[in-house]
Amino acid sequence: MNLAIETRGLNHYFGQQHVVNDLSLQVPPGSIYGFLGPNGAGKTTTIKILLNLLQVPRDKVFIFGKDLTTHRIESLARLGSLVEQPAIYSHLTGRENMYNRCLLLGIRRERAEDMLQLVGLSDAARKKAGKYSLGMKQRLGIGLALLSDPELLLLDEPTNGLDPNGIIEIRNLLIKLATEHGKTILVSSHLLAEIERTATHVGIINKGRLLFQGTIGDLQQLSKPVVEIDTNPPSRALEILQEAGFAPQLTEQKLTIPYRSPEDHAEANRLLVAAGLAVYAIHPMRKDLEHLFLDITKNN
Repeated sequence: MNLAIETRGLNHYFGQQHVVNDLSLQVPPGSIYGFLGPNGAGKTTTIKILLNLLQVPRDKVFIFGKDLTTHRIESLARLGSLVEQPAIYSHLTGRENMYNRCLLLGIRRERAEDMLQLVGLSDAARKKAGKYSLGMKQRLGIGLALLSDPELLLLDEPTNGLDPNGIIEIRNLLIKLATEHGKTILVSSHLLAEIERTATHVGIINKGRLLFQGTIGDLQQLSKPVVEIDTNPPSRALEILQEAGFAPQLTEQKLTIPYRSPEDHAEANRLLVAAGLAVYAIHPMRKDLEHLFLDITKNN
């Protein structure tokens, strides 16, 4: 089966700056592929290359198995995108923005009504887009990207700047598009926790290089949480848990043990209390993106 997106040793420079470095993406059809990396990692540049907004040599970028440079029109017809911010007219209503895009694409107007309903903007269709919340603007942008019924959707930081409700709205929409409408979605983000809630596959990029690529299960194996124990004194707790085989670590007065099972964590708590130590809290702590990067770069 052809991959929805494949890049083979992709490189790109801005002057002397090497912004994409030997990048080989593999995005399966029907997946939500989380393209994860810090700001400036090369995510937006890569998406612009996939949209042919930045040119690369032949045999480097393939969309559904076909070389983008030699099948440009055919490939782009299968893509929808939202890069950086939605291109909407603030003085027009949501519906008028949709109608305007339909006119440009030669699509029947009924399609606009379907997309407004899909992205949850039917009730706000008569409202000026300039009065929309950030989340509504992002959903309108995704609706515009979906008008041509693309098989593949490229979204660059679609939750950036949104409040929690807006983030949840976009997350639920992406899952619906993939599971109910069969879309393949590449979504970039710098938020590890958000990608974990949405994606089926993940690629991690830093300084233009792909550090990790695999399923969300593979990622979770890398980012297994640790259990932080707030107790006093932590040095004595370290000794007790070491004797019991919990492999604890004490860093900057923060005591942690590897995440295993709730029963094990309850046993650790029982041991500390039985020894007369005060235990104030026990809770799992998943590695944040910064620490995950450190782990990956340390192992590569």
